[in-house]
Parts: sequence; C-alpha cells; structure tokens
Amino acid sequence: MSIVEEAPDFLQVFSDGSVKRFSPGVASASPESTDGFKSKDVIIDSSKPITGRIFLPSNPTSSKKLPVVVNFHGGGFCIGSTTWLGYHHFLGGLAVASQSIVVSVDYRLAPENRLPIAYEDCYYTFDWLSRQASSEPWLDKADLSRVFLTGDSAGGNITHNVAVKAICNRISCVKIRGLLLVHPYFGSEKRTEKEMAEEGAKDVASNDMFWRLSIPKGSNRDYFGCNFEKTELSATEWSDEFPAVVVYVAGLDFLKERGVMYAEFLQKKGVKEVKLVEAEKESHVFHVFDPVSVGAGLLQRNMGEFIRSY
Repeated sequence: MSIVEEAPDFLQVFSDGSVKRFSPGVASASPESTDGFKSKDVIIDSSKPITGRIFLPSNPTSSKKLPVVVNFHGGGFCIGSTTWLGYHHFLGGLAVASQSIVVSVDYRLAPENRLPIAYEDCYYTFDWLSRQASSEPWLDKADLSRVFLTGDSAGGNITHNVAVKAICNRISCVKIRGLLLVHPYFGSEKRTEKEMAEEGAKDVASNDMFWRLSIPKGSNRDYFGCNFEKTELSATEWSDEFPAVVVYVAGLDFLKERGVMYAEFLQKKGVKEVKLVEAEKESHVFHVFDPVSVGAGLLQRNMGEFIRSY
C-alpha cells in the first residue's frame, strides 16, 4: 500500500483509498469559564455524523438576545476540526469580542465525502438551530433573526456556497445578516498571476491536490464549488437578497488574489454591501496558528464590529 497524495504533517491518502489525518493538537470543550468564554460539544446529526461546538461569552455585556455566528473551519475540505487548539481559542475569543453565540460545525471531510457534502452538512445546521433553540440551554439567548456565517480558507468557500443555497431555497428559519470570509479558498481552471509565477509552484501543487481530493470525480476547477463565477443567482437575488459581506485577506497569503477577486465579483453582481479588509503582514490563516497574537485579536475585534453593525 503506497501513499498517493500527501500534505506533510496533515494528511496522507493511500492507494487503497484509506486516509490518515494528523492533528496539530486539540482542545476539549469546557462548560467552565476559560479566558472569558465557555464551550460545549453538540451533535448536529448523529446519522452522518455532523457534530459541533458552541462557544458562549462567560459574562455577556447585555441581557438581550445574542447574535449567532455559524463557523465553518478550513482545511481544504479534507482536514481540520473545530476541536483543533487554534480554532478553539480563536472562536472562543470571537464569541467574547463579538458578544455572540458561536456555533462551529464539524462537517464530513473529503475525499471520503466529496463536495457538495460539506455544503449540505453545513446547511443542515440551520434546521438544527431552529429545532434546538427552544430546548438547548446554551441557545436560549440565541437571536435567529441575526445569524452570521463565517469561515476561513475552505470554510470561507463554504460560507459563500451555504449562503447561496439559503437564498435559492428561500430559507425562513433563520435570517442571515452577514457573511465574513477569512482568506477564502477558491479556484478555477484559469490561473492567477501568482499561480503562474515560478515561486508559487509549491502552493499551486498543494492547492491542486486538495481540489482533486474534494471536488466530484470527473470535475475540474471550474466546478461551481471551486469557481465562484459559476454561481447562479438572478440579478434581484444578488442585489436584494445577498447578505452584507466582509472579505478578509492576508498580504502574504498565496490566496490573496482569489479573495480580492471574490469581493470584486460580488460588487459587479450588485451586492449592496461588500468590504475588503487586508492584514498586510500576515500569512494564510495566521489566526489559527497563533490565536492569541496581536493580529488575531485585531481580526476578532474587526469581525465583532461588523457583526454589531447589523
């Protein structure tokens, strides 16, 4: 049995189809206050399975209901978990900074579960939220009329595609007020300038591998889940129904071009509110690798300001 695909320190795919994943370290949920927040693991759908983790600020600054932030982790659709140490601490801090209930989703991973399964799993969270809001004590202050979707890297991609699915299905159990895409992971058959540059060859090879493992067999990088330009919405849906969007990019990130292109695409489509925020000296998903850094704190506060404004 040989290795046919590999992301060193994270993923190995073998010739018999089996997959081995490596974790950079995990954190357990704790109902006791830690660093201003508490957390709890939940089962969203036991039949799949889909699980999640809820983060609450330990001492909310308001007695009013709290907005709900639904988070989708990154990892090229193939790795990652809300239990990873970096995600746990960053999302807990985000719950405090935004004074929100954060629900982070562990969707099924590729290549065992190729797209669009991740989109379907994450979309199902809305139904779970609407059913659990009256029975789950940790959601008793959830304001489902103020729901925000966020995610980094592949999670940013999921944020876009789940929002589109909600618009197409005329979802009514929650009201999505805004999307916060952090270093979103998109692609296409047409290469960007950085992807064609010689110094980007290693990143291109890694990106291509994750796309090969995650999109349906027989598809290419113009698959709708990879290429956002394939999104099909009417002019009215783009201009009147698409939520407010903030796109975060990092100056040292190989994927920065894709994030900028996505923001420009939304503006051309007539989406009313689109913001682009750049962390000039940061790299891809820096906040996951160092969730207590100054840059991560700035990102949390900026996301909190965006959420409070809607």
